[in-house]
Amino acid sequence: AALPLLCAALAVVLAAAAAIPPPEEAARMARFVLHSCDWGALATLSAQEALRGRPFANIFSLSDGPPGPLGGSGVPYLYLTDMEISVQDLEVNSNASLTVSLAQTPYCRKHKYDPQNPLCAHIIFAGSIVKVNDSEAVLAKKALFSRHPEMETWPKDHNWFFAKFNITNIWVLDYFGGLKIVTPEEYYSVKP
Repeated sequence: AALPLLCAALAVVLAAAAAIPPPEEAARMARFVLHSCDWGALATLSAQEALRGRPFANIFSLSDGPPGPLGGSGVPYLYLTDMEISVQDLEVNSNASLTVSLAQTPYCRKHKYDPQNPLCAHIIFAGSIVKVNDSEAVLAKKALFSRHPEMETWPKDHNWFFAKFNITNIWVLDYFGGLKIVTPEEYYSVKP
């Protein structure tokens, strides 16, 4: 009788570990959503002649750390090249916004939530893209290549570099009633 009880208790613990944070824990939700996502929509201010100064959104692979419950640093890392149109925008103005959504995970499909449904949580980060220094590049490489192994084979002559999204503002939409504001300090201080 002890073994079935132990198995049941373990199942409850594992289910709780995999569950998303409650809506009243917006900072934890932001960390959870970012760590659950492999890509995001990055919006820049275009530097291209035909679109100068207008918003331009593009998809980028990202990672805040290796997969798993303890792998996330909260820092969105990216692998970029100057050949990419949005990176050219960032060279003129490094300010950007980044949106990540649980719509890319099985969670929203499982619950039959439309991507626009607030219960299909998404996070909007504002800030800037900065190239990381050599020591942080080691962390960024581990974070990105663990989730995106194809990156290691991308053409070397494209001069890829590691960058991070330097977060200044965070908005969380994970429940009805509108956006919640989370400070970067709150975001980085919570355990995911």
